[in-house]
Amino acid sequence: MEKKLHKSSSNRMLAGVCGGVAEYLDVDPTVIRVVWAIGSAFAGAGIIAYIACAIIMPEG
Repeated sequence: MEKKLHKSSSNRMLAGVCGGVAEYLDVDPTVIRVVWAIGSAFAGAGIIAYIACAIIMPEG
């Protein structure tokens, strides 16, 4: 079965981006959320990337 990156419809907090990435990578969504939050805090680009992914990624 082919893996596709999409927003999660079942494991979401805001737009489902972190949940979708976690499903794609087969890891716990909390790990992805923590990594994304740390990246946003230090670099700031994580916020822009999240918004872009929320717009671009298809629903799951």
